[in-house]
Amino acid sequence: MANSASGMAVHDDCKLKFLELKAKRSFRFIIFKIDETLQQVTVEKLGQPGENYDDFTACLPANECRYAVFDFDFVTDENCQKSKIVFVSWAPDTSRIRSKMLYASSKDRFKRELDGIQVELQATDPSEMSLDIVKGRATV
Repeated sequence: MANSASGMAVHDDCKLKFLELKAKRSFRFIIFKIDETLQQVTVEKLGQPGENYDDFTACLPANECRYAVFDFDFVTDENCQKSKIVFVSWAPDTSRIRSKMLYASSKDRFKRELDGIQVELQATDPSEMSLDIVKGRATV
């Protein structure tokens, strides 16, 4: 299961929880972490349906990389209620170089495991994933 390029496996729970978010809307967001000792991506935190974007961003550590998905609800200019799944690759400048390299080299393979991502963001700083930026990317 591990990718020869990054050597990173994806825990089955990652796919199962993502499907629950996508199909049943059981969660508002999911934070994923690479467990370096197990050499696999695992689920770190599940956001409850009532939580919002600020709750989501508060869960991303200031000095460590993470992957995350957020179920973003919005209203279009035509006044239609819509939802898009946003994938965030979080790699703060203050995180370890090894960690940044590991997350960068594993990202594409991990994203392929999560079928249904509609928007992707890469952020090294909270300002790069503000609600306005997410809204702008989602409504294109």
